[in-house]
Amino acid sequence: MTQSLQPERCARMLRALAAPERLRLIHCLRDGPRNVTELAGLVGGEVVNVSHHLGVLRHAGVVLDEKQGRFVVYRLHPDVFHPTAAEHLDFGCCRLELPPLL
Repeated sequence: MTQSLQPERCARMLRALAAPERLRLIHCLRDGPRNVTELAGLVGGEVVNVSHHLGVLRHAGVVLDEKQGRFVVYRLHPDVFHPTAAEHLDFGCCRLELPPLL
């Protein structure tokens, strides 16, 4: 990635976080990979809506998806999230502090 693209990448990631539902999903994914049904149960949302929000996060490069049998499992992108530093997301251009896990 060239230096000139870095601000656009950062802006795309930050726009993806501009919804409370997506922040809730990120909070849940800090514990580890989960499928859409699990995430919908945790955030109290409909599977179709959770799938939409995960698609936005995936397109922005915040989460990755992986097919495991009949399920698609989502996890935070390793370029953005490091389990040893679970209190923040690192977008390269800025760092977003996350509330502590309960």
